[in-house]
Amino acid sequence: MALGYAGLVIERSVEPYLLSRLGLGKVMVLLGARQVGKTTLLRSLLGDTDRTLWLNADEPRVRQLFVDLSPEALRPYLAGHETVVIDEAQRIVDIGVKLKILHETFGQSVQFIATGSSSFDLANKINEPLTGRKWELDLFPLSAQEMIAHQGLFVEEGFVDSRLVFGWYPEVVSRPELAADILRELAASTLYKDIFALAGVRRPEAFDKLVRALAYQIGSPVNLTELASLVGIDKKTVASYVRLLEQANIVFRVGTFSQNLRNELTTSTKLYFWDVGIRNAVIGDFAPVSSRADIGHLFENFVMAEVCKLGDGLGRSEPVWFWRATTGQEIDLIRLVNQKVEAYEIKWGAQKFSFPARFTDAYPQATTTVINRSNVLQALSAMR
Repeated sequence: MALGYAGLVIERSVEPYLLSRLGLGKVMVLLGARQVGKTTLLRSLLGDTDRTLWLNADEPRVRQLFVDLSPEALRPYLAGHETVVIDEAQRIVDIGVKLKILHETFGQSVQFIATGSSSFDLANKINEPLTGRKWELDLFPLSAQEMIAHQGLFVEEGFVDSRLVFGWYPEVVSRPELAADILRELAASTLYKDIFALAGVRRPEAFDKLVRALAYQIGSPVNLTELASLVGIDKKTVASYVRLLEQANIVFRVGTFSQNLRNELTTSTKLYFWDVGIRNAVIGDFAPVSSRADIGHLFENFVMAEVCKLGDGLGRSEPVWFWRATTGQEIDLIRLVNQKVEAYEIKWGAQKFSFPARFTDAYPQATTTVINRSNVLQALSAMR
C-alpha cells in the first residue's frame, strides 16, 4: 500500500515485511527517530477504520491507562478493535512487561503494535519480557531507492543537490519550501526530546556541543579523547552520549574492514548522520552545494547513509566498512555481497581515483567503483 505525505504517495521498503508479520500472534515493534513516518506508515497500511485503536503515549491520559495495568480494566477499551497501536510507547513505564501482559491476555484476538522514537529505551525494556513474542524493525528517513521508485530516476536526479542540503525527512521532501525551518525545529528540540527525558543526560549543553563536533567531523576517524577535550567532559561520558545518538537512530558507526592482513588498520571508527539535512541543521548551514567547503564530506555521508538504508528489506541497516592501510591509503566504502567484496570510492567531482595496490593485491576478486555526482543515483539504484 502507498504512503501519503502531504499529497505525495510514497511506498516504503519495509511495507512487505511489516504486512507479512501482522496477524501472526506476536507484538510488532516499529522503531525510528521522531518524524521519520512511523505513524503515517501504519495509518496507511491499517486504513482509516474503527477496528484500530490508536493510543498516543505522549498524552497523559493514555499513559494513565497503563498505570497499575489491569487487563480487565482495559478490556472495555479494546472491545471491537482488531489492532491496537501504541505510539511513542517508550513514554510508558515498564512498557515491555505491560505489552507482555496484554499479549498473553488478548494476543489471540488483538494485534498489538508499539512504535518508539527512542530505541535505546524502548528496545532495552522490551527485549527480555517480549523474548519470542515480538517482531521488530527500524524505520529510517526516506531513501534514494524509495524516491526513485516514486518518481523515476531522471526526475530524482534533478533533486540530488537539494537532497544533499535538506535530506530525506518525509515532511522536508513533501514541503521543500519549508525545509530549513522544519529541520531547524527538529534539530533544536524534537530530535533530542526523548534522549534528554529518558536517558538521564546531565549535561545537555555538553551533549549539544558534542553533536555539533560530530557534525563537523563526518568522514573522519573518531577520537574520543580529542572529543572529550573539545567538549569539556570525560571520555567515558562522550562514549555514552555517542551510544545514545546511535541508539536513537541519529548517527551510525562504520568500522574498518580487515581480514587480518598486517598492513590493514583494524581499530578506526567513523560516524555519520542518518540524514544529511539534520547534520546541516546541527551546524546551521543550508548553503547550496556550489558554495560549500564541506561538499566532499557531505557527499560521503549522503552515500554512506543511503547504502546503509538498503539493509535487507527488513528495516535493518546494512553492515558496511571503510578500508585503511597503515600507510594511510583509504577506500571509503566496503560491502560484502554474497561473500564477495565490493569497494567504492566516493568523490563529489569527476576526478579519477586509482584503488590502492595494497587493496587490489589483497582482494583480487573485489569489484571497484567510483561514485560521483553524475552517477550516484544510478549506483545506489543498482545496489541490492
